[in-house]
Amino acid sequence: MLNLIGETKQKYEVQATISSVWKEISFGDYICHSIQGDCWADRSPLHEAASQGRLLSLKNLLAQGVNVNLVTINRVSSLHEACLGGHMACTKVLLEHGASVNGVTVHGVTPLFNACSSGSAACVQLLLEYGAKPQLADHLASPLHEAVKRGHRECMEILLDNDVNIDQEAPLHGTPLYVACTYQRTDCVRKLLELGANVDLGKWSDTPLHAAARQSSAEVIHLLTDYGASLKYRNSQGKCALDLATPQSSVEQALLLRDGPPSLAQLCRLCIRKCLGRSCHRSIYQLCLPELLEKFLLYR
Repeated sequence: MLNLIGETKQKYEVQATISSVWKEISFGDYICHSIQGDCWADRSPLHEAASQGRLLSLKNLLAQGVNVNLVTINRVSSLHEACLGGHMACTKVLLEHGASVNGVTVHGVTPLFNACSSGSAACVQLLLEYGAKPQLADHLASPLHEAVKRGHRECMEILLDNDVNIDQEAPLHGTPLYVACTYQRTDCVRKLLELGANVDLGKWSDTPLHAAARQSSAEVIHLLTDYGASLKYRNSQGKCALDLATPQSSVEQALLLRDGPPSLAQLCRLCIRKCLGRSCHRSIYQLCLPELLEKFLLYR
């Protein structure tokens, strides 16, 4: 036995005690360290492996019997981490081992939301194949809105192909089109309009045109007005889109150019597309129209 006295002996005893009790203990689906008492650890080795895309480590941990659905105190699972990192191989292994595909964190985030955040279309598709719910309740974070916000058009299209409501209005964010205009995701704006998004439905009384005017995006202004956006709508402050445009800016000029009755050709196009409904993009191809007319209706 070491002959230690005073402070040195006390320090040694504390270190020995720590060494003897430092071990990871699983309480149900949660992780904590015994040295921390009632403080929950943020992550497990499985979380780290999934987050960093270390496939071999992940497989070894699962082979050793680590619970695939282990979560942190915020209910973040390894599947959440793999999807956030866009690690498709790790995501696949976790799902094959029974990971909860619709697990929700305390902040209302699902693995599908994280996959849309990372922009991994492969992860999005895989999660849907394993039963992920593409359309979630309003109080949960919306994967579609996240994909649009980040400008991940491919993820957005996959979700829309799985019957997600294109005009879903999230309480704090508005519709996907409104989000696309707010973050100036022009490709997403164009695709949403092509697929039949309501051009005047935004966030409460704010329209997508209001959002585009605030962001000084002339290109988005042209897109919205081409698809029939009304310049007359006023928001809760009584302002129309033109009121929000910076004076003498390209946005103001774009709005002034469209501030008047549309042409007869434009009215006809809007009327035909409205009659065809949400499936207008697909239906136009099935009408066997002359090429010029087809391109006109498709804004080509």
